[in-house]
Amino acid sequence: MKPHTLADAVGAYAAGDLSDEDVLPLLRGVYEKGLSREEIRELTHAMIATGSTLNFDQVGKPLVDKHSTGGVGDKITLILTPLIASYGVAVPQIAGRGLGFTGGTIDKLESIPGWSAKLSQAQMTSQLETVGAFIARASSDLVPADKKLYALRDVSGMVDSIPLIASSIMSKKIASGARNLVLDVKWGRGAFMPTVEKARELAEVMVALGEDEGVHTRALVTNMNVPLGNAVGNSVEVQEAIGVLRGGGPAEVRELTVVLAREMLSMVNITDIDPSQNLDNGLAWEKFEQLIAAQGGDLQAHLPQARHQLEIAAEHDAYVTDINARTVAEASWMLGSGRSAVGQQIDYASGVVLHAKPGEQVLPGQPLFTLLSSDESRLNPARDKLVTGITLGNHSEIVDWGNLVTCRITSEGTS
Repeated sequence: MKPHTLADAVGAYAAGDLSDEDVLPLLRGVYEKGLSREEIRELTHAMIATGSTLNFDQVGKPLVDKHSTGGVGDKITLILTPLIASYGVAVPQIAGRGLGFTGGTIDKLESIPGWSAKLSQAQMTSQLETVGAFIARASSDLVPADKKLYALRDVSGMVDSIPLIASSIMSKKIASGARNLVLDVKWGRGAFMPTVEKARELAEVMVALGEDEGVHTRALVTNMNVPLGNAVGNSVEVQEAIGVLRGGGPAEVRELTVVLAREMLSMVNITDIDPSQNLDNGLAWEKFEQLIAAQGGDLQAHLPQARHQLEIAAEHDAYVTDINARTVAEASWMLGSGRSAVGQQIDYASGVVLHAKPGEQVLPGQPLFTLLSSDESRLNPARDKLVTGITLGNHSEIVDWGNLVTCRITSEGTS
């Protein structure tokens, strides 16, 4: 008998008894018609039941986790994880690869020579006890249904669905032993949720799913209309994250890191501190070095460098009035930083570096952006895409997309 709902199908799908073709109509039905809150809970439970769960209560440190719904230039996890660990808090970070036009934390870190995302539970536990954090991919037996659905959503264009995003994220977080969880839910042109209202709805669903399962959950709804920082890709984002960990980097990347750090630390009763201090005094950087080394990475080795690059400069005096995050992401994907098929190799060196952001003045000959790729034939098509998303004009035309953090959602409500 064929299953009537996606929740009914995920067990057999994970076991290999149902094919992609069997599940695709059910997936499409959810994507097109949605699910009720109770049906999302049922799907989440069914996905968790397809595999094993993790537990880190024996570590003996307060545990707090963070997840982002994906953005453009969002390298916050690379900075935030060691920053929180530098305060003696354990951060068990199960992360993913790129989905759709957004980059993945695992893809970024795999650009570091030698670094491995594959850890056993024993290795995860040991690293939490010694380093205080890990960043790893989910093992094959942690919500195996999600891995298959995740890949199928990616290649079939069914990514931006509240029920599918919520069940995917929360099934993994609940199964991976989260006790305290802060969600960074993006909205805007570079996010899966195009509007504040949709992002708030997604955040409310995930907060409720977490609280129902005994996971103390909060969410920040944040602005993703313009790329976060100046680097979009894989190794270029690692380089930018290192800059922030060493006390520098773009102001908005540092700002969002600190806001999320305060939220995470407050969940384990660490208050009245300024998390930016450990970015400036080197403690977060030291913790990052320990984390990378513990997982085989060599920060002394050179990160991948693109063989080809194309720099575009301003032709006249103007202000950068707007940069479309989605267009930048698509250009980066065209350069090789993302996948168009399951298991496809990516070009870790590819990406886009922005030299000016909205509100900044540029002079004739001043660089606007640089395109990077290991395949020279990708440069011109990506340039043609990118120039459609960068707008120049006069000072009065600068687009104001509002604050970086739009609102905060807890089980008590929205603020």
